[in-house]
Amino acid sequence: ESLDRGAAGSLTSEGNDDRPAIVVPLIDRPGQLLLVRGRHLQPRSLGAAWALARVLSRAIVIVEQRQKDQQQLKRLRSTLALGREFASEKETMPLLERIADKATELLDCDRASIFLWDREQRQLVACPALGVEGGRLWVPDNKGIVGEVVQTGRTIRVDDAYADDRFDKSVDKESGYRTRSLLCAPLIDGDEQRIGAFELINKHGGAFDESDEQALIDMGLQVATVVQSVREREQLIRNNQQLTEAAAGRVQIIGESPPIAGLRASIGRLAATDLPVLILGESGTGKEVAAQALHYQGPRADHPFVAVNCAALTETLLESELFGHEKGAFTDAHDTRAGKFELANGGTLFLDEIGDMSLGGQAKLLRVLEQKVITRVGGSQVIPINVRVVAATNRNLVDAVRSKKFREDLYYRLSVVTLDLPPLRERPEDVQPLAEHFLAHFSKQANRRQMSVSAEARRRLQAHAWPGNVRELRNLMERVAFLSNSDVVETDDLAFILSPDSDSVDYLDADVGLSEATNRFQQEYIRKAIKRVKGNMSEAARLMGLHRSNLYRKMRQLDMEVDDED
Repeated sequence: ESLDRGAAGSLTSEGNDDRPAIVVPLIDRPGQLLLVRGRHLQPRSLGAAWALARVLSRAIVIVEQRQKDQQQLKRLRSTLALGREFASEKETMPLLERIADKATELLDCDRASIFLWDREQRQLVACPALGVEGGRLWVPDNKGIVGEVVQTGRTIRVDDAYADDRFDKSVDKESGYRTRSLLCAPLIDGDEQRIGAFELINKHGGAFDESDEQALIDMGLQVATVVQSVREREQLIRNNQQLTEAAAGRVQIIGESPPIAGLRASIGRLAATDLPVLILGESGTGKEVAAQALHYQGPRADHPFVAVNCAALTETLLESELFGHEKGAFTDAHDTRAGKFELANGGTLFLDEIGDMSLGGQAKLLRVLEQKVITRVGGSQVIPINVRVVAATNRNLVDAVRSKKFREDLYYRLSVVTLDLPPLRERPEDVQPLAEHFLAHFSKQANRRQMSVSAEARRRLQAHAWPGNVRELRNLMERVAFLSNSDVVETDDLAFILSPDSDSVDYLDADVGLSEATNRFQQEYIRKAIKRVKGNMSEAARLMGLHRSNLYRKMRQLDMEVDDED
């Protein structure tokens, strides 16, 4: 009666309890009331009972809110831990199964499925799809509640699935399962792209509420980041596996000279070890090729080979590039990214131009090499790594150590074994086999018959000083393969680049400075390129390995006459 009327009342004695009682409904608590029983209750006690009811009603609200806050805090902590907990997973499907199990535990529901969006096939692939043969489910990306979620990017919460026209009942029919309540949120990666959906089914004890919805959204952000990272790693591994055999055959140390024969023998012995190797040599001598040979001839060949050009990165960028970063670690860190050490895990990390690394970067690198663990920028989790490090430089690191520009302890850590790559000018007997190797490779790329080199052209190649080393020879053979009209390389095909007579250097005066001499050489180089292709600037740029806009920019820098770019 008190609940019906919303007013206080009194009770007579009941059973063996002959004490009088006062009954007061709790304000803003439908269906709940306060019953006070005592021998000394009197009508004037009613006011105190009302006051007590108001206090009690407010206290219950506070306690319930605190319980919700504690539950949300627990979920938040669990959600934040997901990224760390699943970071070690190497494959997508086992990862999804672990995440789904964790979601059912945290959000107290029967089932969870993660749908990944295959945009090309216009399908959603669910895993795990419990009750479905094979554990996976393929559905059109525009069908059902999940389809609407990935198409719109909106979270959908349904209390009664069979009363909602959007619900696709076919899955229940196939599995024999009965869906009652449902909660589905989009998976959005660090690039703000929808990559799938996260679906929960049948909340225990009722329907999903707003706190469940927010928890799933928060969890989805973590899941999307982890899934993206694992998929990138999977793709890298797949690509690496596909290329391993081809790369092993393609990565060859070409040459017949004694230094190259010795280099091949050293690589053969070192490949089976995990010893750090420092490769020394001028630019263009093939330091990365030697590093690849060490990798592909060894037990790490089935794992990634990852190269980093240390000279191209500032100290701040280098740290993020090598060790990765957490979302929000700095202004442009919109998502969590694995660094090169993580991506190369199990394989080889090639640090090119190590001599150009800053002292701060050297200190961080040394710490990683000593401890064999990394921590992402902005993160606290310690991640173990298993990487063979091969470094290379064209600098004299001994001099750099003496002048305090390179850490002595890092130098000794990297140079357990040192390989020296001689410049091409010191091994002229290797020019011909290298030229034939590159010519065969680029003839195939150009879809033309195998080209050969005439005797006079061979002599011209042999006489050249090759300041750009093997890279210069490789680029020359590439241009010849794509631009020559004949299947036989003649001296005319080489005249543009190579000229043993005086007219190629007579414009260089020893009395001018190096900068002026360099400018004159570049001007003459560009004029000959343009003349060779009869003024076609696009073709001249291609001949020199430049984009046309870069060619125009270089000509302006050299004060050369430039026509309109169009």
